[in-house]
Amino acid sequence: MIRMKLTAEAAVETLRAAGEPTRLRILALLNREELAVMELGQILEQSQPRVSRHLKLLTEAGLVERFPDGAWMFYRLAAHGSRRALVGQALALIDPEDPELARDRARLDRVRADRLTTAADYFERNAAHWDKLRSLYVAEADVEAAILAASGPGPFERLVDLGTGAGRMLTLLGERASLAIGLDLSQQMLNIARHRTSEAGLSHCELRHGDIFATRLPDGFADLVVVHQVLHYLSDPASALAEAARLVRPDGRLLVIDFAPHGLEYLREAHQHRRLGFSDSEIGRWFEAAGLIATATTALPPADSHGLTVKIWTGARQAERSRSAA
Repeated sequence: MIRMKLTAEAAVETLRAAGEPTRLRILALLNREELAVMELGQILEQSQPRVSRHLKLLTEAGLVERFPDGAWMFYRLAAHGSRRALVGQALALIDPEDPELARDRARLDRVRADRLTTAADYFERNAAHWDKLRSLYVAEADVEAAILAASGPGPFERLVDLGTGAGRMLTLLGERASLAIGLDLSQQMLNIARHRTSEAGLSHCELRHGDIFATRLPDGFADLVVVHQVLHYLSDPASALAEAARLVRPDGRLLVIDFAPHGLEYLREAHQHRRLGFSDSEIGRWFEAAGLIATATTALPPADSHGLTVKIWTGARQAERSRSAA
């Protein structure tokens, strides 16, 4: 990728913005994942107003991007450009065993562990009636009909369902696949999914304990990958989508099913939603970064104005012959 060079003045401004201990610590943390202001305050052991002032300077310098999500504000490193490259070079010079940064990483790990514990408790409490909870948002029959249409007629050699939960996507799409694999971190969910796929006579479905961020499946493994109502629970949905896209073979497709942006803040506490939906432009950027082409978007609005709109985003990977002919 060709980057525009910074002027000397711009380089000095960038270095000045990064050249303060707390701001450098913030950049090092955001180099690992996007974080909310209150999480940064917890890790840095500083007040939220103080952290916000540092983030304001970093944002104005073009080193950090801010994006609101309901009442929360998240931050991440700028996606690309010369300033991002300069930050990367600066961070690479720091001793990874620096005691202060090591303490920050340990506190970040505790924040992550707290998230996982809260989410795991929620999933365990609700595993038995997971489908009922989902039906609160939009008519499930309409969503599933749209998923069937977006997935295409098949047959599929390999189907992968990431964050399979109770296995509904496997029972919906499994008959079209020669091999179907569902991955999830919750053993309780996997047990329910095993029971459901067995009842449906889908003996070719495999249920595996697995991490959506590191599936351990080979590149181009599947001709259909599904991420159904998972991204809004994750701290780093872009990385999860990149891992999902990595599994898509040439001429294969990725289906992402999630919510459009909304303002139902209670879902954070009541149902452990970390993100309140995703915009078309955000998903489109992630598709492009992962080497996929956004081919279709389907919107399924709720029955009333107080519900949630479900979106289905379809991304496809071109075959090599198609790219060379273009």
